[in-house]
Amino acid sequence: MRIDVLTLFPEMFEGVFGSSILGKAREKGLVSLNTVNFREYSNNKHNTVDDYPYGGGGGMVLKPEPIFSAVEDLPPSEGKPPRIVLMCPQGETYTQRKAEELSQEDHLIFLCGHYEGYDERIREHLVTDEISIGDYVLTGGEMAAMVIVDSIVRLLPGVLGNEQSAVTDSFSTGLLEYPHYTRPAEFRGWQVPDVLLSGHHANVAEWRRQQSLLRTLRRRPDLLERMELTEKERKWLQQFKDS
Repeated sequence: MRIDVLTLFPEMFEGVFGSSILGKAREKGLVSLNTVNFREYSNNKHNTVDDYPYGGGGGMVLKPEPIFSAVEDLPPSEGKPPRIVLMCPQGETYTQRKAEELSQEDHLIFLCGHYEGYDERIREHLVTDEISIGDYVLTGGEMAAMVIVDSIVRLLPGVLGNEQSAVTDSFSTGLLEYPHYTRPAEFRGWQVPDVLLSGHHANVAEWRRQQSLLRTLRRRPDLLERMELTEKERKWLQQFKDS
């Protein structure tokens, strides 16, 4: 996968793109992570990329010319056209399902804005997706882009040491993830559940499914409204509610 990020602050990405899982994926050649400072595409002597909004009002608005020029100057995609993602609090709320969808693409371009907003022609004639990572406002789109890039790259084949890790993550199954335990089996009098020490894989799988349902019921019951549950799972949930 190839990922290009258009930003006024490319230095913010140096540590993130060079460390941990993203850094290793980059070293392995599993993903190409690039930043472009779109200020370099300003068409005025002061290198400004924003201007006052027509009609008045507070704040500054990002001009269309630098962003269009920066995108058009990128090396062309080898396959289908790239998805161009605008980081914006007005956008679609980001989910694991969206991460899985975007992880199937060959080329992604992220636009990180600042100031009051974007010239509307950027939305109408350039971007393919608008994404928000939550109902709050950041000073710029960089942090949000880092979150999304991390969530996508970890889904690419070969990035994680254990391919099952991404499959069983919270939200990947529609539920929150079950509890995890490791050695020692007893710590300060707190025991690991016996079923996890039994070696009985079917019982372990059933316990984990029950725990995912229980945790989701307690913490994110809204997720259960969209789940297709078996009759057995519905009985478990009723037992949890009654207990």
